[in-house]
Amino acid sequence: MCTRPLTSGHTGIEAQQNSSIVNGKEAKPHSRPYMVSVQQRNKHICGGFLVSKSFVMTAAHCLTWGQNLTVLLGAHDISGKQKLYRTGVKLHHIHPGFDADSLENDIMLLQLKSAVKKTKEVQWIPLPKKDKDVKAKTLCSVAGWGATKTNGSASPRLLEVNVSVVDRSVCRKMWKKKPITPRMMCAGGNSDDRGFCQGDSGGPLVCKDTVVGIVSFNEFGRCNTRRKPNVYTQISKYLSWVNCIIKSIN
Repeated sequence: MCTRPLTSGHTGIEAQQNSSIVNGKEAKPHSRPYMVSVQQRNKHICGGFLVSKSFVMTAAHCLTWGQNLTVLLGAHDISGKQKLYRTGVKLHHIHPGFDADSLENDIMLLQLKSAVKKTKEVQWIPLPKKDKDVKAKTLCSVAGWGATKTNGSASPRLLEVNVSVVDRSVCRKMWKKKPITPRMMCAGGNSDDRGFCQGDSGGPLVCKDTVVGIVSFNEFGRCNTRRKPNVYTQISKYLSWVNCIIKSIN
C-alpha cells in the first residue's frame, strides 16, 4: 500500500502557505483545463490540478482536520456567474512524510468520488518523467485564484504569471534559516515581484506544458514586496508514490 488515505486531515498552516498571483494577468478562459479550485464549504481555499481522471494534486497543507473538501473543475470564473462542475472528494492521500512545520513533502492527492470525463474545459496535465531538477532561469508559469497583493481578496477569475526558476543553492542562501530541501524548488518571487500569494497554494508550476511543482510557501506578509524566492514542492521527487496511488485506482 502506498500510504494510508484519510477522510479528513491535518490542521491548517499559518497564512504564509495559503498563497495569489501577483503582477500577472487574467488567463484565457479554459486555456488551463487542468486547473481546479479546491473548496471548503463552497469557498475557494487552494488551487489544484487534475493529474488523472480520478485524482487532483494539491498541497498537503491545504487540508484542515475535520473539514470536507470539494473541487470545481473546468472553471475560469469561480464567482458563480457561470455553470460550474463541482465534485466531492472520496479520500485524501497525504504524503506520509509531510511535516507541517518545515513543509517538507507538501503534497497530497485528492481521490474524487467519481471519475471525470475529458472535455474541452476539463483535462489532466502530464507529470514530469524524470527525477531531475529544472534548470535555473527556465521560464515557467504559475496560475491561481488567489490574492494579487498581501491581505488582498481572492480573484474570481483565473490569473497567471511567468516566473523563472531559481537555482536551489541561491534560494537556500536567500532563505537562510528556513530549510530548502532537495525535494523543493524555487521560482520567481524575489527581485521581479512575480509569483503567488494567499489562495494560490496547491496550484501548479508549469514548464513547457508539464507540471513540475506545487505551490507551497512564500515569505510571510510579503506577496508583492518580496525578498525571497517562492518555494514549490518538486513533483519529480515523488513519482513513485504518486504513480503507486493513481495506478491502484485507475
